Amino acid sequence: MCTTHTTYKRSGSVIEFPGSAAPAAGPWASWFASGHPGLGVLPEHVRSTGHGRWWVDHPVRPRAAAVSCAGHVILGGDPRLTRPEGLAPLAHSWIAAPDRFLPLLGAAFERIVPWERMIWVHHDHVPAVHVPPGVTVRRLTPRDAGAVQELGPELAWVAGSWGGPQGLAACGRGRAAFRGPRLLSLACTYYTGSRYEDIAVVTRPEDQGRGLAAACVRALCTDIATRGRTATWTCSRDNHPSRGLAEAAGFRLYREYVHYAVGAPAHDGGRQPRRPALR
Repeated sequence: MCTTHTTYKRSGSVIEFPGSAAPAAGPWASWFASGHPGLGVLPEHVRSTGHGRWWVDHPVRPRAAAVSCAGHVILGGDPRLTRPEGLAPLAHSWIAAPDRFLPLLGAAFERIVPWERMIWVHHDHVPAVHVPPGVTVRRLTPRDAGAVQELGPELAWVAGSWGGPQGLAACGRGRAAFRGPRLLSLACTYYTGSRYEDIAVVTRPEDQGRGLAAACVRALCTDIATRGRTATWTCSRDNHPSRGLAEAAGFRLYREYVHYAVGAPAHDGGRQPRRPALR
């Protein structure tokens, strides 16, 4: 790993890189391998889009690393070579890591809460979904940034992996249901990889139960298949509405895993955690 032309900054005992700066070769290639479904595409998304950050313990010969985007984090490497205070930049996030990292997480943060998750992979063709009269399902364009913004703070998380509403509207990976200029429901690629695209869906509360989300998901899955990739769906195990929509849309359970909501750094006075929005 060469940093001659890479800008980075030191944050305490760790080095921080911008999203597109991490090389695909070296130890990072085995820690964050390409071609995995669900959250596994997060490192590829960060590399290819630049949305997100990397942290390592050494800029040239890293022994442990983290990659983050939109509140989600993946850890890799050897936790025995990382000091707990080095994880401080990852406070108030969801962390997925091998079990060997659990003692380090326990020492680094004042609170860690396990959360069971499920990864679903799209398999089946789904018949066309009828939408109410006056509603149109179409691809998002850069001109729709304002409509995405108007979804409001409760649904704003859906644009987090693209840097905000403007980035999501311009990325070419969103399908939305509109009535006139008003955006009612939205399905988008949340993290994109070389083989899989992990998707996210939101619908205004007053427009739920009308088939809008299913119509957007169907259109998006068609787009993803056209790109030669497979759609995946990641949600909390106890999110039964999300699980039901995934199954109805032709997704099948791939595997379950656990990630951890972490609070403030253990040496930071024990502030209460601010959990990212759930998917």
